[in-house]
Amino acid sequence: MKQFIRIGIALGMFLVLADLSFAHFGMVIPSDNMVMQEDSKKVDLVLSFSHPFEMVGMPLDMPGEFFVMADGKKEGLKPALKEAKVMDQKAWTLGYTVKKPGAYTFVMEPVPYWEPAEDCFIIHYTKTVVAAYGDDGGWDEELGLKTEIVPLSKPFGLYAGNVFQGIVKLDGKLVPYAEVEVEFYNKDKKAAAPSDYMVTQTVKADGNGVFTYAAPVPGWWGFAALNTSDKKMKQGNEEKDIELGAVIWVKFEAWQGK
Repeated sequence: MKQFIRIGIALGMFLVLADLSFAHFGMVIPSDNMVMQEDSKKVDLVLSFSHPFEMVGMPLDMPGEFFVMADGKKEGLKPALKEAKVMDQKAWTLGYTVKKPGAYTFVMEPVPYWEPAEDCFIIHYTKTVVAAYGDDGGWDEELGLKTEIVPLSKPFGLYAGNVFQGIVKLDGKLVPYAEVEVEFYNKDKKAAAPSDYMVTQTVKADGNGVFTYAAPVPGWWGFAALNTSDKKMKQGNEEKDIELGAVIWVKFEAWQGK
């Protein structure tokens, strides 16, 4: 009997730890999110799907859609994507020439990803904002995605320690008390979590769908607000849930002296 109890406890601990880590994040990471006059006009973007803190990748099939919004205009970029490898998995890259001042919001809508471990499909509507040449008009625009995080803080020009705020929306409506997962892109693998509780942090939005987070260190941070779609998809002969993620990537800068 004691042996069964020990096995049960061990299994329970395993399930808890499995639930704590390995959050999924769609990723759209530019080479620069603040393009200045003296900088190159070309921004290199990398599209991937991963557990960014653990640096464990999943394959990203050709996205269903990839585009940029600037000055109220939408430009399709999907045909220009080139296949690449990120975290040893299929990913995509694109070089984009920034031609005039303003805020450029890059958006990826992937095809549904089947995740057996969670017994559901995953679709993360992922975006990031690049400001160019001293102008940033349009950084807070709502794009009308199925689900999205609309920034209340500029998603660039932030120091580590500053707060980032956003509004979670689904079908254009506020999502009260939405849970938002937050994770650091541990690109150089130098960060270590003291426990599995610290790999993915979670903040909760208020009754108006507004959440707040202060990043402790510089680098890229991902914010993912997750909801379950009212529709289902077939996996084999069974109807399965669809996890809809509203994801935004924000870079926080290090404080610099003279």
